[in-house]
Amino acid sequence: MTHLRVSEAARFLGVSDDTVRRLLDSGQLAAGKDAAGRITVDGTELAAYIRGLANTPTDPAHVASSARNRFVGLVTAVTADRVMAQVELQCGPFRVVSLMSSEAVRDLGLEPGSIATAVIKSTNVIIETKGQP
Repeated sequence: MTHLRVSEAARFLGVSDDTVRRLLDSGQLAAGKDAAGRITVDGTELAAYIRGLANTPTDPAHVASSARNRFVGLVTAVTADRVMAQVELQCGPFRVVSLMSSEAVRDLGLEPGSIATAVIKSTNVIIETKGQP
């Protein structure tokens, strides 16, 4: 079981250490202690709390899809030449970059400020963790 220090939990929540302490004091998160006596937050509990906070914008495509990795965002930049283009979306706190044909950019009407959905094929997602000692 993973236990996170208050500062680590704060980083994942995008809040201050004091906010995490208030969540612990109010019972919204349960506090633990590590071997050094420092306050910790259970990783599983923090994951459940974060998932409960998730507020996904409505997908403007309104399509039925088997894809589960769909991120609605705002196009922030389009760099295109005659053949290829790079499109950047800001999906919540995450920047998603896609390479596609310039023709696709024109057909989709992609430009800074437009709303789009990034669909990520899960077989191409790489998961990394900190190395084990």
